[in-house]
Amino acid sequence: MDDEARATGLDPAAERGPVGHRRGRRSPYRHPRSDNAGGLDVSGPTYAALDLGTNNCRLLVARPTRDSFRVIDAFSRIIRLGEGIGSSGRLSEAAIVRAVEALRICRTKMRNRGATRARLIATEACRSAENGQEFIDRVRTEVGIDLEIADRETEALLAATGCTPLMDPQAEGVILFDIGGGSSELVRLGRSAPTSFGPPHPEIRAWVSIPMGVVTLAERHGGLTVTREVFEAMIAEVAVFVSRFVAEHGGSIDGVHLLGTSGTVTTIAGVYLELPRYERRRVDGCWMTDTQVSGVVERLLAMSYEQRVANPCIGSERADLVLAGCAILEAIRRAFPCERLRVADRGLREGMLVQMMREDGVWR
Repeated sequence: MDDEARATGLDPAAERGPVGHRRGRRSPYRHPRSDNAGGLDVSGPTYAALDLGTNNCRLLVARPTRDSFRVIDAFSRIIRLGEGIGSSGRLSEAAIVRAVEALRICRTKMRNRGATRARLIATEACRSAENGQEFIDRVRTEVGIDLEIADRETEALLAATGCTPLMDPQAEGVILFDIGGGSSELVRLGRSAPTSFGPPHPEIRAWVSIPMGVVTLAERHGGLTVTREVFEAMIAEVAVFVSRFVAEHGGSIDGVHLLGTSGTVTTIAGVYLELPRYERRRVDGCWMTDTQVSGVVERLLAMSYEQRVANPCIGSERADLVLAGCAILEAIRRAFPCERLRVADRGLREGMLVQMMREDGVWR
Protein backbone atom coordinates (compact mmCIF):
# COMPACT_ATOMS: atom_id res chain seq x y z
CA MET A 1 0.00 0.00 0.00
CA ASP A 2 2.86 2.38 0.73
CA ASP A 3 4.15 1.68 -2.80
CA GLU A 4 0.75 2.69 -4.18
CA ALA A 5 0.84 5.92 -2.22
CA ARG A 6 4.32 6.77 -3.46
CA ALA A 7 3.25 6.01 -7.03
CA THR A 8 0.54 8.66 -6.87
CA GLY A 9 2.54 11.26 -4.99
CA LEU A 10 0.42 10.97 -1.87
CA ASP A 11 2.18 10.98 1.47
CA PRO A 12 0.77 8.05 3.50
CA ALA A 13 1.05 9.95 6.75
CA ALA A 14 -0.96 9.12 9.82
CA GLU A 15 -4.15 10.89 10.82
CA ARG A 16 -3.58 13.40 13.60
CA GLY A 17 -7.02 13.33 15.19
CA PRO A 18 -10.12 15.56 15.25
CA VAL A 19 -10.14 19.19 16.32
CA GLY A 20 -13.16 21.18 17.41
CA HIS A 21 -16.86 20.77 16.71
CA ARG A 22 -17.82 19.57 13.25
CA ARG A 23 -14.35 19.99 11.87
CA GLY A 24 -14.12 16.39 10.74
CA ARG A 25 -10.83 14.62 10.21
CA ARG A 26 -7.78 16.81 10.21
CA SER A 27 -5.71 16.54 7.05
CA PRO A 28 -3.91 13.18 6.88
CA TYR A 29 -1.10 14.64 4.77
CA ARG A 30 2.14 15.70 6.42
CA HIS A 31 3.67 18.92 5.15
CA PRO A 32 7.25 20.21 5.10
CA ARG A 33 8.22 23.20 7.15
CA SER A 34 8.01 26.63 5.55
CA ASP A 35 11.06 27.76 3.60
CA ASN A 36 11.37 31.07 5.44
CA ALA A 37 10.20 32.89 8.52
CA GLY A 38 7.34 34.56 6.69
CA GLY A 39 5.71 31.23 5.94
CA LEU A 40 5.79 31.69 2.16
CA ASP A 41 6.90 28.61 0.24
CA VAL A 42 7.40 29.49 -3.43
CA SER A 43 10.03 27.12 -4.86
CA GLY A 44 8.77 25.47 -8.05
CA PRO A 45 5.33 25.47 -9.74
CA THR A 46 2.61 24.90 -7.18
CA TYR A 47 -0.92 23.67 -7.84
CA ALA A 48 -4.03 23.86 -5.65
CA ALA A 49 -7.26 21.86 -5.91
CA LEU A 50 -10.34 22.62 -3.83
CA ASP A 51 -13.49 20.50 -3.61
CA LEU A 52 -16.45 22.19 -1.91
CA GLY A 53 -19.00 19.42 -1.52
CA THR A 54 -22.38 19.07 0.13
CA ASN A 55 -20.74 17.80 3.31
CA ASN A 56 -17.02 18.65 3.18
CA CYS A 57 -14.59 21.37 2.15
CA ARG A 58 -11.25 19.89 1.07
CA LEU A 59 -8.05 21.41 -0.30
CA LEU A 60 -4.79 19.97 -1.60
CA VAL A 61 -1.70 21.99 -2.55
CA ALA A 62 0.97 20.03 -4.44
CA ARG A 63 4.01 20.17 -6.67
CA PRO A 64 4.72 17.82 -9.58
CA THR A 65 7.36 15.13 -9.35
CA ARG A 66 8.86 13.03 -12.16
CA ASP A 67 5.79 10.82 -12.54
CA SER A 68 3.26 12.17 -10.05
CA PHE A 69 3.02 14.94 -7.44
CA ARG A 70 3.96 15.69 -3.84
CA VAL A 71 1.40 17.17 -1.45
CA ILE A 72 2.81 20.12 0.50
CA ASP A 73 -0.35 21.31 2.24
CA ALA A 74 -3.93 20.18 2.78
CA PHE A 75 -7.14 21.03 4.58
CA SER A 76 -10.37 19.16 5.27
CA ARG A 77 -13.41 20.19 7.29
CA ILE A 78 -16.98 18.95 7.53
CA ILE A 79 -19.18 22.00 6.89
CA ARG A 80 -22.51 20.46 5.79
CA LEU A 81 -23.15 23.10 3.18
CA GLY A 82 -26.18 21.16 1.94
CA GLU A 83 -27.80 20.76 5.35
CA GLY A 84 -31.58 21.19 5.01
CA ILE A 85 -31.47 21.77 1.28
CA GLY A 86 -33.78 18.82 0.63
CA SER A 87 -36.68 20.56 2.35
CA SER A 88 -35.93 24.23 1.69
CA GLY A 89 -34.23 24.08 -1.70
CA ARG A 90 -31.75 26.68 -0.45
CA LEU A 91 -28.37 26.94 1.25
CA SER A 92 -28.99 28.12 4.80
CA GLU A 93 -27.24 31.14 6.27
CA ALA A 94 -25.59 29.00 8.97
CA ALA A 95 -24.21 26.61 6.34
CA ILE A 96 -22.95 29.49 4.21
CA VAL A 97 -21.13 31.00 7.20
CA ARG A 98 -19.43 27.67 7.91
CA ALA A 99 -18.40 27.35 4.27
CA VAL A 100 -17.06 30.89 4.05
CA GLU A 101 -14.98 30.37 7.19
CA ALA A 102 -13.45 27.18 5.75
CA LEU A 103 -12.81 28.83 2.37
CA ARG A 104 -10.94 31.69 4.05
CA ILE A 105 -8.57 29.15 5.57
CA CYS A 106 -8.10 27.55 2.14
CA ARG A 107 -7.38 30.92 0.56
CA THR A 108 -4.71 31.64 3.17
CA LYS A 109 -3.08 28.25 2.65
CA MET A 110 -2.97 28.75 -1.13
CA ARG A 111 -1.42 32.18 -0.73
CA ASN A 112 1.13 31.05 1.85
CA ARG A 113 2.21 28.18 -0.37
CA GLY A 114 2.49 30.43 -3.42
CA ALA A 115 0.01 28.49 -5.56
CA THR A 116 0.65 29.37 -9.19
CA ARG A 117 -2.38 27.57 -10.60
CA ALA A 118 -5.62 26.46 -8.96
CA ARG A 119 -8.95 24.85 -9.71
CA LEU A 120 -11.71 25.40 -7.17
CA ILE A 121 -14.96 23.52 -7.69
CA ALA A 122 -18.32 23.33 -5.94
CA THR A 123 -20.57 20.32 -6.50
CA GLU A 124 -24.13 19.14 -5.84
CA ALA A 125 -25.21 21.56 -3.11
CA CYS A 126 -24.42 24.57 -5.30
CA ARG A 127 -25.79 22.87 -8.42
CA SER A 128 -29.19 22.23 -6.87
CA ALA A 129 -29.71 25.16 -4.48
CA GLU A 130 -31.89 28.06 -5.59
CA ASN A 131 -29.31 30.44 -4.16
CA GLY A 132 -26.26 28.52 -5.38
CA GLN A 133 -25.08 31.31 -7.67
CA GLU A 134 -25.72 33.90 -4.96
CA PHE A 135 -23.42 31.90 -2.71
CA ILE A 136 -20.72 31.79 -5.40
CA ASP A 137 -20.98 35.58 -5.79
CA ARG A 138 -20.78 36.06 -2.02
CA VAL A 139 -17.65 33.91 -1.80
CA ARG A 140 -16.05 35.98 -4.55
CA THR A 141 -16.84 39.19 -2.63
CA GLU A 142 -16.07 38.07 0.92
CA VAL A 143 -13.25 35.59 0.36
CA GLY A 144 -11.76 36.72 -2.94
CA ILE A 145 -11.81 33.38 -4.74
CA ASP A 146 -13.82 32.21 -7.76
CA LEU A 147 -15.59 28.88 -7.38
CA GLU A 148 -16.62 26.87 -10.44
CA ILE A 149 -19.85 24.89 -10.19
CA ALA A 150 -18.83 21.58 -11.75
CA ASP A 151 -21.38 19.55 -13.69
CA ARG A 152 -21.98 15.88 -12.91
CA GLU A 153 -19.95 14.58 -15.86
CA THR A 154 -16.94 16.61 -14.73
CA GLU A 155 -17.32 15.24 -11.20
CA ALA A 156 -17.33 11.65 -12.48
CA LEU A 157 -14.28 12.27 -14.69
CA LEU A 158 -12.29 13.87 -11.87
CA ALA A 159 -13.09 11.03 -9.47
CA ALA A 160 -11.97 8.51 -12.10
CA THR A 161 -8.76 10.45 -12.80
CA GLY A 162 -7.91 10.65 -9.11
CA CYS A 163 -8.61 6.99 -8.35
CA THR A 164 -7.36 5.18 -11.46
CA PRO A 165 -3.89 4.54 -9.94
CA LEU A 166 -5.56 2.19 -7.44
CA MET A 167 -6.98 -0.13 -10.12
CA ASP A 168 -5.58 -3.64 -9.99
CA PRO A 169 -3.46 -3.69 -13.19
CA GLN A 170 -4.45 -7.35 -13.71
CA ALA A 171 -8.19 -6.63 -13.51
CA GLU A 172 -10.40 -6.53 -16.58
CA GLY A 173 -12.09 -3.41 -15.27
CA VAL A 174 -13.46 -1.56 -12.27
CA ILE A 175 -16.79 -0.33 -10.95
CA LEU A 176 -15.83 2.98 -9.36
CA PHE A 177 -18.21 4.76 -7.01
CA ASP A 178 -17.97 8.09 -5.21
CA ILE A 179 -20.60 8.46 -2.46
CA GLY A 180 -21.00 12.17 -1.85
CA GLY A 181 -23.12 14.32 0.41
CA GLY A 182 -25.68 15.35 -2.20
CA SER A 183 -24.99 13.06 -5.16
CA SER A 184 -23.14 9.83 -5.89
CA GLU A 185 -21.21 8.96 -9.04
CA LEU A 186 -20.95 5.48 -10.52
CA VAL A 187 -18.35 4.86 -13.26
CA ARG A 188 -17.47 1.74 -15.24
CA LEU A 189 -13.76 1.74 -16.10
CA GLY A 190 -11.84 -0.46 -18.49
CA ARG A 191 -8.20 -1.42 -18.08
CA SER A 192 -5.93 1.63 -18.39
CA ALA A 193 -3.19 1.73 -21.01
CA PRO A 194 0.34 1.94 -19.54
CA THR A 195 2.00 5.37 -19.44
CA SER A 196 5.68 6.27 -19.51
CA PHE A 197 5.27 9.26 -17.21
CA GLY A 198 2.54 10.42 -14.87
CA PRO A 199 -0.46 8.54 -13.46
CA PRO A 200 -2.53 6.29 -15.77
CA HIS A 201 -5.42 7.73 -17.79
CA PRO A 202 -8.92 6.50 -16.87
CA GLU A 203 -10.65 4.40 -19.54
CA ILE A 204 -14.27 5.44 -18.91
CA ARG A 205 -16.83 3.07 -20.47
CA ALA A 206 -19.94 4.53 -18.84
CA TRP A 207 -20.97 6.75 -15.94
CA VAL A 208 -24.01 8.02 -14.09
CA SER A 209 -24.62 10.58 -11.37
CA ILE A 210 -27.25 9.52 -8.83
CA PRO A 211 -29.08 12.53 -7.32
CA MET A 212 -28.70 11.45 -3.71
CA GLY A 213 -25.93 11.28 -1.17
CA VAL A 214 -25.45 10.69 2.54
CA VAL A 215 -26.82 14.06 3.64
CA THR A 216 -29.94 14.02 1.48
CA LEU A 217 -30.70 10.36 2.23
CA ALA A 218 -30.17 10.71 5.98
CA GLU A 219 -32.36 13.80 6.13
CA ARG A 220 -35.19 11.95 4.39
CA HIS A 221 -35.02 8.72 6.38
CA GLY A 222 -33.29 9.77 9.60
CA GLY A 223 -29.74 9.05 10.61
CA LEU A 224 -29.79 8.80 14.40
CA THR A 225 -31.85 5.63 14.80
CA VAL A 226 -31.73 3.41 11.71
CA THR A 227 -33.70 0.16 11.91
CA ARG A 228 -33.21 -2.61 9.38
CA GLU A 229 -36.53 -1.62 7.79
CA VAL A 230 -35.36 1.98 7.37
CA PHE A 231 -32.02 0.74 6.03
CA GLU A 232 -33.74 -1.44 3.42
CA ALA A 233 -35.98 1.48 2.43
CA MET A 234 -32.89 3.62 1.78
CA ILE A 235 -31.33 0.83 -0.29
CA ALA A 236 -34.50 0.48 -2.36
CA GLU A 237 -34.56 4.20 -3.10
CA VAL A 238 -30.98 4.15 -4.38
CA ALA A 239 -31.46 0.85 -6.23
CA VAL A 240 -33.94 2.46 -8.62
CA PHE A 241 -31.15 4.59 -10.08
CA VAL A 242 -28.44 1.93 -9.90
CA SER A 243 -30.63 -0.62 -11.71
CA ARG A 244 -31.01 1.74 -14.67
CA PHE A 245 -27.24 1.94 -14.97
CA VAL A 246 -26.94 -1.83 -14.73
CA ALA A 247 -29.56 -2.31 -17.45
CA GLU A 248 -27.59 -0.12 -19.86
CA HIS A 249 -24.01 -0.75 -18.82
CA GLY A 250 -23.95 -3.79 -16.52
CA GLY A 251 -22.39 -6.58 -18.56
CA SER A 252 -20.04 -9.20 -17.17
CA ILE A 253 -18.19 -8.54 -13.94
CA ASP A 254 -15.68 -11.37 -14.43
CA GLY A 255 -12.26 -10.02 -13.46
CA VAL A 256 -13.82 -6.75 -12.24
CA HIS A 257 -13.46 -5.27 -8.76
CA LEU A 258 -15.11 -2.41 -6.91
CA LEU A 259 -13.16 0.77 -6.19
CA GLY A 260 -14.73 3.15 -3.70
CA THR A 261 -13.89 6.72 -2.76
CA SER A 262 -15.80 8.56 -0.04
CA GLY A 263 -16.07 9.01 3.68
CA THR A 264 -18.35 5.98 3.73
CA VAL A 265 -15.80 3.45 2.46
CA THR A 266 -12.85 4.95 4.32
CA THR A 267 -14.92 4.79 7.52
CA ILE A 268 -15.85 1.16 6.82
CA ALA A 269 -12.18 0.34 6.27
CA GLY A 270 -11.16 2.11 9.48
CA VAL A 271 -13.80 0.23 11.48
CA TYR A 272 -12.77 -3.09 9.89
CA LEU A 273 -9.11 -2.47 10.73
CA GLU A 274 -10.17 -1.47 14.28
CA LEU A 275 -7.95 1.60 14.13
CA PRO A 276 -7.61 3.51 17.42
CA ARG A 277 -7.66 6.65 15.27
CA TYR A 278 -8.09 7.14 11.53
CA GLU A 279 -4.84 6.52 9.61
CA ARG A 280 -4.79 7.30 5.92
CA ARG A 281 -1.70 5.19 5.26
CA ARG A 282 -3.58 2.11 6.53
CA VAL A 283 -6.81 2.87 4.67
CA ASP A 284 -5.88 4.27 1.25
CA GLY A 285 -5.35 1.35 -1.11
CA CYS A 286 -6.46 -1.39 1.30
CA TRP A 287 -8.45 -4.36 -0.01
CA MET A 288 -11.60 -5.80 1.55
CA THR A 289 -13.52 -8.91 0.56
CA ASP A 290 -17.27 -8.88 0.06
CA THR A 291 -17.68 -10.85 3.30
CA GLN A 292 -15.57 -8.36 5.24
CA VAL A 293 -17.59 -5.40 3.98
CA SER A 294 -20.85 -7.16 4.89
CA GLY A 295 -19.51 -7.83 8.37
CA VAL A 296 -18.74 -4.16 9.01
CA VAL A 297 -22.14 -3.03 7.69
CA GLU A 298 -23.84 -5.47 10.07
CA ARG A 299 -21.73 -4.15 12.95
CA LEU A 300 -22.73 -0.58 12.15
CA LEU A 301 -26.41 -1.51 11.93
CA ALA A 302 -26.20 -3.11 15.36
CA MET A 303 -24.62 0.00 16.92
CA SER A 304 -26.62 2.72 18.61
CA TYR A 305 -26.04 6.32 17.61
CA GLU A 306 -23.99 6.82 20.78
CA GLN A 307 -21.82 3.81 19.95
CA ARG A 308 -21.18 5.17 16.47
CA VAL A 309 -20.18 8.53 17.95
CA ALA A 310 -17.76 6.74 20.29
CA ASN A 311 -16.03 4.89 17.45
CA PRO A 312 -12.77 6.75 16.65
CA CYS A 313 -13.20 6.24 12.89
CA ILE A 314 -16.76 7.62 12.88
CA GLY A 315 -17.19 10.29 15.56
CA SER A 316 -19.95 12.84 15.99
CA GLU A 317 -19.44 14.36 12.54
CA ARG A 318 -20.30 11.13 10.68
CA ALA A 319 -22.42 9.15 13.14
CA ASP A 320 -25.74 10.30 11.65
CA LEU A 321 -24.58 9.86 8.04
CA VAL A 322 -22.61 6.61 7.92
CA LEU A 323 -25.61 4.27 7.60
CA ALA A 324 -27.06 6.31 4.74
CA GLY A 325 -23.69 5.87 3.04
CA CYS A 326 -23.79 2.15 3.77
CA ALA A 327 -27.23 1.97 2.14
CA ILE A 328 -25.89 3.57 -1.04
CA LEU A 329 -22.93 1.19 -0.98
CA GLU A 330 -25.25 -1.78 -0.42
CA ALA A 331 -27.35 -0.88 -3.46
CA ILE A 332 -24.18 -0.78 -5.56
CA ARG A 333 -22.83 -4.05 -4.13
CA ARG A 334 -26.10 -5.87 -4.81
CA ALA A 335 -26.11 -4.63 -8.39
CA PHE A 336 -22.41 -5.46 -8.90
CA PRO A 337 -21.62 -8.47 -6.66
CA CYS A 338 -17.84 -8.29 -6.95
CA GLU A 339 -15.66 -10.30 -4.60
CA ARG A 340 -13.17 -7.51 -3.91
CA LEU A 341 -13.39 -3.84 -2.95
CA ARG A 342 -10.42 -1.49 -2.94
CA VAL A 343 -10.71 1.58 -0.72
CA ALA A 344 -9.47 4.98 -1.91
CA ASP A 345 -8.81 7.93 0.36
CA ARG A 346 -8.47 10.18 -2.70
CA GLY A 347 -10.76 11.53 -5.41
CA LEU A 348 -11.75 14.86 -6.94
CA ARG A 349 -8.85 16.93 -5.64
CA GLU A 350 -6.26 14.45 -6.86
CA GLY A 351 -8.08 14.30 -10.21
CA MET A 352 -7.92 18.09 -10.54
CA LEU A 353 -4.21 18.15 -9.74
CA VAL A 354 -3.46 15.45 -12.31
CA GLN A 355 -5.53 17.21 -14.99
CA MET A 356 -3.85 20.57 -14.45
CA MET A 357 -0.37 19.07 -14.50
CA ARG A 358 -1.13 17.11 -17.67
CA GLU A 359 -2.45 20.26 -19.36
CA ASP A 360 0.79 22.03 -18.45
CA GLY A 361 2.86 19.17 -19.86
CA VAL A 362 4.79 18.49 -16.68
CA TRP A 363 5.14 14.76 -17.51
CA ARG A 364 6.09 15.05 -21.19
